Amino acid sequence: MLQELIVLLVVVAALVQVCRKFLPAALRQRMVYALSKKGFDQDKLAKLFKVQADCGSGCGSCGSCDTTPAPIDTSDDGGAKRRVIMLNVQR
Repeated sequence: MLQELIVLLVVVAALVQVCRKFLPAALRQRMVYALSKKGFDQDKLAKLFKVQADCGSGCGSCGSCDTTPAPIDTSDDGGAKRRVIMLNVQR
């Protein structure tokens, strides 16, 4: 019985590590939000899954949709050397 508990703890720890490392951030945020609705502490889960605590709640404070402005071209050639195309990612 004790061996089965130890194996279970090792498997759960491995599963958490895989989730932290390989799952996309959006999915990790959803998991934190869903588990916090079930009664778990959202701040501790956010630290565990390496996301911000309020992401997924719809409050807009997670900063995932913030974009940086395009660089301003101040060269004399009118930007012929380098052009930057900004893409807006919608999630």
